[in-house]
Parts: sequence; structure tokens; C-alpha cells
Amino acid sequence: MVLTISQPFACVNDSSPPPHILGILPARWASTRFPGKPLHLIAGKPLIQHVWDRCAACTKLDDLLVATDDERIRDAVLAFGGKVAITSPDHPTGTDRLAEAVRAVPHATHLVNIQGDEPLIDPALIDELAAAMLADPALDMATAANPIDPADPAVQDPNVVKVVIALNGRALYFSRSPVPYFRNPVAGLRVFRHKGIYAYTRRFLEQFVTWPPSPLERAESLEQLRALENGASIHVIITTDTSPGVDTPEQAQHLERLLASGIS
Repeated sequence: MVLTISQPFACVNDSSPPPHILGILPARWASTRFPGKPLHLIAGKPLIQHVWDRCAACTKLDDLLVATDDERIRDAVLAFGGKVAITSPDHPTGTDRLAEAVRAVPHATHLVNIQGDEPLIDPALIDELAAAMLADPALDMATAANPIDPADPAVQDPNVVKVVIALNGRALYFSRSPVPYFRNPVAGLRVFRHKGIYAYTRRFLEQFVTWPPSPLERAESLEQLRALENGASIHVIITTDTSPGVDTPEQAQHLERLLASGIS
């Protein structure tokens, strides 16, 4: 099913019907390292279908949608029975694509942005994010993170985003640098690797895409810093889900070997 995107945004107000949680999988053809990645066949199915099937196992999502600007991806999603919203090819970020796609579902009150290249994503994590958003009306966003050893080389890797978390579970800062800096040994202080999955209220998402890129966002090339700089409240769920993403053909081959070995 191809959903039609309406103009303008449908606003959700205080008299809206009960919460409706929409999962969206942004998928684009263009990729510097892996063009056509969403349709790369892994164990006989397109990558995007693997992700869709995981999301379909969720119990907290009321609807599911692939957001794409490419007719080839649209046709593949329709072929396996998925829903599609065709979006502009000119979006600078996946969040902007998400904000356009949600206009196809005007009754959605909350969104979960699920990366289309994580075919082993745990449905329970998606459900936990959705539940967190419904449980706390003060939240604008929720995301997830994995604890990692401070001595892990990933801490020093600028391609691995780290997050510092307050005692109340809210994000304090995201960085490509190793944070926190351990000038003094502190028992129990942990390092967290950010996992790129987000949940939002619809109201916040529509506001977020109207803000210009913020200074910290531009410096670190991390969109979530725009939210923090504008005073948003982001809850961070600590998860053991370390499902690998697929960024290169070599990683796709590795994933195929994992699936062949029975890992799911």
C-alpha cells in the first residue's frame, strides 16, 4: 500500500484520540559506501524486508511504514506486503524524511524511527521505547544505548557515538569524542555507546524540523544535539541489544553468515 502524504502537517492537540504509535523505516537508495543497500539480498530477502519482519513482531506499534524517495524500494516493499510513503529526494537528514512521511498517517501521535539497515534489531527494544514515550508525557524523545568497557577501542572511535546520561535517565550530551573523560577513577561510572533508534512525540518532531541546525550539531554532525540545545528531554534506555547495522557489502556478507549459523 502506498500512502498519500497530505499538506500541511496534521496537528495533534490535547483533544486528540488515544495514542497511535507509528514505526517508520527511512530507506534511501543513494549511499556512498553501499548504493541500493535496502534491496541487497541477504538470505534470499531484501535487507529492508528483514527489518520490516522484525518490526512486525512488535506489540506496541499500531502501524508500520517505509519512507523512501525511490521507486525501486517502493516496489520491493509493496511486493512483500508492506506500506510505503514516497518522500522528497531532497531531505538533508533522515529526520526530515520521517517528518514528511508521518503526514501520511494523520492520526499518529508518536513515532519510532527504526534504522532500515539493522535486520537483527530486537522487537522488545522497539516496544520498550514506545512504552517509555507513553508512560511519561514530559518526554520529547527516547533513544537507546549500550554500556561498553572504557578500555574498548570503540570509545576512541569518532564513528562510534557516545552518550552521557543523567541519574534520571535523561541524555546530557552526545559526542564522537570519548566521554566522559576519566581524569579521576570513579567506581561504577560507565561509558555508553549510542544506538541510533529514536522515538518522538509527533508534536516534537514537527517542531524539531523547523529549527535550524544548531552549533553543536554542526560541530559534531549529530542531529540529536539540536534537540538538546533547544531544551528537549531525551530519555535513554540502557539495552543489551547490540544488533549490527549494515553499512558495507562486507558487513552484509557477515550478517548472512550470522543468519546461516542460526543467530537471529
